[in-house]
Amino acid sequence: MKMGLRAKITCFLLAITCGSAYAQEAYWQQKLSYDIAVKLDDKNKILDGNERIVYKNNSPSTLSFIWFHIWPNAYKQKSTALFQQIIGDTSRKEKLGKVEYGSISGLNFKVRGKLAITEAHPNPQYIDIIKVNLPEPLKPGDSVTISTDFKVKLPSYFSRSGFSDGEFMACQWYPKPAVFDKTGWHEFPYLDMGEFYSEYASYKVDITVPSAYVVGATGVLQTASELEQYKTIGAKNVAHRDVTPSLYVPKDKSAMKKLTYKIDNVPDFAWFADKGFVIQYDTLKLASGKIVDAFNYYHNNKGTLWNNSIDYTKDAVRKYSGWIGEYEYPVVQVVEGPKNNASGGMEYPTITLITSPDAKIQTLDDVITHEVGHNWFMSMLGSNEREHTWQDEGLNTFFEFRYMAEKYRYNSAFGDHIPVELQALPASEFLSRIYSAMMEVPMESAIETPSDKFTTSEEYAMVSYIKTAVWLYMLESKVGTEKMDKAFKLYFDTWKNKHPQPADLKASFEKSMGLNLTKYFNLLNVKGKFK
Repeated sequence: MKMGLRAKITCFLLAITCGSAYAQEAYWQQKLSYDIAVKLDDKNKILDGNERIVYKNNSPSTLSFIWFHIWPNAYKQKSTALFQQIIGDTSRKEKLGKVEYGSISGLNFKVRGKLAITEAHPNPQYIDIIKVNLPEPLKPGDSVTISTDFKVKLPSYFSRSGFSDGEFMACQWYPKPAVFDKTGWHEFPYLDMGEFYSEYASYKVDITVPSAYVVGATGVLQTASELEQYKTIGAKNVAHRDVTPSLYVPKDKSAMKKLTYKIDNVPDFAWFADKGFVIQYDTLKLASGKIVDAFNYYHNNKGTLWNNSIDYTKDAVRKYSGWIGEYEYPVVQVVEGPKNNASGGMEYPTITLITSPDAKIQTLDDVITHEVGHNWFMSMLGSNEREHTWQDEGLNTFFEFRYMAEKYRYNSAFGDHIPVELQALPASEFLSRIYSAMMEVPMESAIETPSDKFTTSEEYAMVSYIKTAVWLYMLESKVGTEKMDKAFKLYFDTWKNKHPQPADLKASFEKSMGLNLTKYFNLLNVKGKFK
């Protein structure tokens, strides 16, 4: 999620110890598949759904229970961890104006068809976590089928999921098993400042909505007639960007429609719906010859800059594919959402929500690139974002800064305060000057700080995004861009669709570069400036 930073650091421009890598052969992760059906009641802002999950235990442990995230309950009352975090952060309090609460109800977990015993989390703030006890132990290598109904009352939009001005954002909306890995269960609560850690899974999701809605969702739309209509309208809007866009018109405005989406090997599923979306559609070709479908969905506002946004989406996928590793999904999508005063967007596999109110070409391209970039650092490389935020946000920011330097001589941290003479420099020299300025910025916390331990969202952003990018640039300055790219490609190839830890990043870098990087990775634990 992109954070606003420039006010903190403009003036400076103008004037974990990691152990050895874990044996690859010992690595394991759980395997899940979801079959979900959900119906939108747009008048009452309710999602009515059910799900069936096949959970395979690939761990060496026998499991007697499974922790589930029931994220919508985080929005239920002001005593939850979500609200308490926002209330305690002066920079985020303004998010809480007139809030309509949300919740999840109607849960009836069944294991192999029999009603399961559930338990609340012992922490009273964690009402968005529930323990599902298994009637029989789940042995290593065995699978179990778990099902439940659920009803979600969507909150007004102030933190990822919700509704606003006729647009629906279904994020963190379905019951979801927590990650179980070699360190145990990761059953943490939903927070605004602090993201996720999710098991990879296959998804089949049926979404039923009033027929007038345009829907964008994780994965590939299987409903052929709807997909063809989106592509036809979207291609026309790309070809004729400077005229009044063509809008989606349903055959029967009073009817409901069911749309089916499928995707394999992703850590999450989100979807968005609005009656007024303008659709853009195009394709992009990667170096391997692979063709990727690209969709952008945005509001038909006068003077919008989104009519060229499909180009930014495609450019981001091409650049990141060349620098890190090829985009493996068949589709990439970007959605314009409502204004969010504490972020520029929020990413999900194959689709991202952009909530930046900035109305400039560079800033729109920048936030789209950052959020599309999370398809690498979140989705294809599924690190624990709550414990090691930098491994997601910081690595992504490092490449975002490179993209913007090469394309615009622009940097989001400094915005419009970059001197003209700096913008005239070659991209490599421009980046060098930018990072030199960043190195003088006070960033007290260590990079290796769990996201829920930062006292303010400002410090969280400065350290997880900026300080991590500086840390990476320090290494790139010593070994060169070519070696840095090779190291990232090895990391990507080794850990794609897995859960890499900091030690795994270190091992990949050391193997690729032929260097002992212990002292360098020790800097992750350094408070204040690097020495």
